[in-house]
Amino acid sequence: MRYAILVLLALSWGGISDAARADPYPWCGVYAAGNDDNGTNCYFMTLGQCRAAVSGVGGFCTSNPFFDGRPVTTPEDRISRRVRRTH
Repeated sequence: MRYAILVLLALSWGGISDAARADPYPWCGVYAAGNDDNGTNCYFMTLGQCRAAVSGVGGFCTSNPFFDGRPVTTPEDRISRRVRRTH
């Protein structure tokens, strides 16, 4: 019985925590390799960065399907927001 209660508490705690955040990069570069084996790079913050990366090698820029526009936070961000008391 105690084990079941502990399991339920652990599962409920997991449901309360923040959901995973999506990719913070809004642009993807799709590179044309010429043989239907296109490479994709979704690490661009601006459209200009993406266009500069695909320029000269062939390809195009598209919006990142995993970008949702919300700011990305990590557990470390929560620690830095806490006010530290000095004595």
